Amino acid sequence: MKRRLAILGSTGSIGTQALEVVHEHPDLFEVYALTANNNVERLVNQARKFMPEVVVIANEQKYPELKEALEDLPIKVWAGADAIAQVVQSEPIEMVLTAMVGYSGLRPTMAAIKAGKAIALANKETLVVAGELVTALATEYKVPILPVDSEHSAIFQCLSGSCGNPVEKILLTASGGPFRTKTLEELASVTKSQALKHPNWHMGAKITIDSASMMNKGFEMIEAKWLFGVAPSQIQIVVHPQSVIHSMVQFEDGAVMAQLGIPDMKLPIAYAFSFPKRMKSPGPRLDFRQYASLTFEEPDMNRFRNLAYAFDAVEKGGNMPCILNAANEVVVAAFLEDRIGFLQMSDVIEATMAKSAFIQNPTYEDYVATDAEARRLAAELF
Repeated sequence: MKRRLAILGSTGSIGTQALEVVHEHPDLFEVYALTANNNVERLVNQARKFMPEVVVIANEQKYPELKEALEDLPIKVWAGADAIAQVVQSEPIEMVLTAMVGYSGLRPTMAAIKAGKAIALANKETLVVAGELVTALATEYKVPILPVDSEHSAIFQCLSGSCGNPVEKILLTASGGPFRTKTLEELASVTKSQALKHPNWHMGAKITIDSASMMNKGFEMIEAKWLFGVAPSQIQIVVHPQSVIHSMVQFEDGAVMAQLGIPDMKLPIAYAFSFPKRMKSPGPRLDFRQYASLTFEEPDMNRFRNLAYAFDAVEKGGNMPCILNAANEVVVAAFLEDRIGFLQMSDVIEATMAKSAFIQNPTYEDYVATDAEARRLAAELF
């Protein structure tokens, strides 16, 4: 039988590639629900192609446009954050791909877990903001969380054949982004257009900026802590500019296992959808003749302070990673609107972490309040 999917954030980079995987394997997968934030035109095209039971637009002002565009089809059309949290609980759905951007992914992910749905997790902010809460829920409801980020998928694949052997260290690889070799003086004047030109990956604007500032790698470190049950001290960030080795695992005997491949998000998406099986893919293969060498470097946390702030936040724990994420979402949006400089983003994040109220053992309601407070404080700082 086909596995029925809900794809949250279907019009973004991960969502569109997930639908390509579905298109390549129509005998294995069926789309039950699609959700998007604002992109009505793309959502309509996806709905007409995949004929889901339900489509949801988060921006309620876009509902009339979406409803009218699909009125000739027997597709339910909903709108708003409540509707997204509701649709993931639909009985026919077996797996939910959470590919929404940022904090907005937390609530529907929790709702899907409580409804017993398998989670294909592409929204790293869910575990950054509330990792302890989300992983506890997944354990309580016996729900698997299958990583979709290329790095976490790589770690997951390395561990799949480890027979439970203890992990000594995770080596989390980073491309270094477009500014890997720039000095602090040069970083002070980089532009939005420069930051959006990632050397290896084609991603959405927000995650591309996070990659340029290395906040994305800090978030991935926090996510790895929760996904794989390791301490931050067991996670080493390794800059690997070629993006061929997607991450590695070192075991207690000193052996290191790595997962390699071309930079293509369809591979980890397909692996999460089909786990524990692997599906045949028509995509290109890794050709080692194209790589004269694979190189590795230490990240520079003086130039890329966001990575250091992520380690600080996870070490303090509580609601501090939530504060980190909220401040980052505010400054990235401002940078994309040319209202703040590249290095100034780190200044605001640092100040927001210092000013926000700290809660050692936050509830879900505390996370909601923390997110709102941190956003307000960050917005006041520039």
